[in-house]
Amino acid sequence: MIAGDTAWLMTATALVLFMTLPGLALFYGGLVRAENLLSVLMQCFTIASLVTVLWLGAAYSLTFSGDGAWIGNLSKVLLLGVPRDALSGTIPESVFFMFQMTFAIITPALIVGAFVERMRFGAVVLFAALWLFLVYVPVAHWVWGGGWLAARGVMDFAGGLVVHLTAGVSALILAIVLGPRMGFPHDVRPPHAPWMTMVGACMLWVGWFGFNAGSALSAGADAGMAMTVTHISAATATLVWIVIEAVKFGKPSMVGAVTGAIAGLASITPASGYVGPGAALVIGLVGGSLCYLMVMLVKHRFKIDDSLDVLAVHGVGGAIGIMLTALFADAALGGIGLAEGQTIGGQAVVQFIGLVAVLVWSVVVTFVIIKMVQAIVGLRVSAEVEEQGLDLNIHGERGYNM
Repeated sequence: MIAGDTAWLMTATALVLFMTLPGLALFYGGLVRAENLLSVLMQCFTIASLVTVLWLGAAYSLTFSGDGAWIGNLSKVLLLGVPRDALSGTIPESVFFMFQMTFAIITPALIVGAFVERMRFGAVVLFAALWLFLVYVPVAHWVWGGGWLAARGVMDFAGGLVVHLTAGVSALILAIVLGPRMGFPHDVRPPHAPWMTMVGACMLWVGWFGFNAGSALSAGADAGMAMTVTHISAATATLVWIVIEAVKFGKPSMVGAVTGAIAGLASITPASGYVGPGAALVIGLVGGSLCYLMVMLVKHRFKIDDSLDVLAVHGVGGAIGIMLTALFADAALGGIGLAEGQTIGGQAVVQFIGLVAVLVWSVVVTFVIIKMVQAIVGLRVSAEVEEQGLDLNIHGERGYNM
């Protein structure tokens, strides 16, 4: 065990959990009606607790044990077969277990943005549990657990495929099946607290250093560069959204600026351990621009109420980063270099195979899960509950008592 690596990974673990609790919860909470604030906070908080127990129960073992191409085994259920002093590389396996748990927590929590203000609480819980085992765990094993995509040489440093693409495309399918909020697209009320969204975004930005730099699994040059490029991409994409809104509307918005930052963070995530600062500028520019375009297409062209833009920001951002990794990881462009004998074109093919496989798996399995949940507990609250707000009707509380 290396003490410095262990200390950094414990810190990174806290940072990534901080992204969900309270970062993502506040980011999403500020974007909904005041009558639905607590429902969003409750959903994020409950998912974090639920995934923790399921991760210990079997999800960690199925992801990171065994040598199967498609799924792991049950040798580490409840960590019963893992001694206290067991190591994963240079850190205790307990720390690796916790670090990876925080990724498993935030990924289904991201999907909350697609169904805010209209989904039953029981459906949220059941969907998250099934989705963790049937979508997240297999894909994480394929990419990070020694599965078939890892064997092919897919490069996904911190979760462009495992986290952002799975959550983004699953959110889109759920938004389509669930249907839009009442009044969408013209009469949906604006975010009740943009300041809260900005605070949540700042927490996400800081926490993302643990997300990306922690994925180096050591405290060294790779972690340092991952942190550097993460910050550069986020800042670049923020400026992209500010400029677009200033040109298009004459008034750059706070919500737009922070959404741009998240787009830049999602886009750099898969590339963060492989590329240099110049690439981060380009990835932030491309990611910010294309994610903005996709927000417009999903809501205004296709009339899909992916309420808080999970597909456009996370799904598209993750896909952009996955494909640009093949280019900017090349040593000639400031990256760490591709595998011996591999070309940019060859790596791009590998990345594309991974992208398509994860996309198709996420779409098909998510649709099946949605239909199961719909049959068991139902998906959507009544029109009356939706109009009055979920906080008081489902949780018996208000976000604001005045």
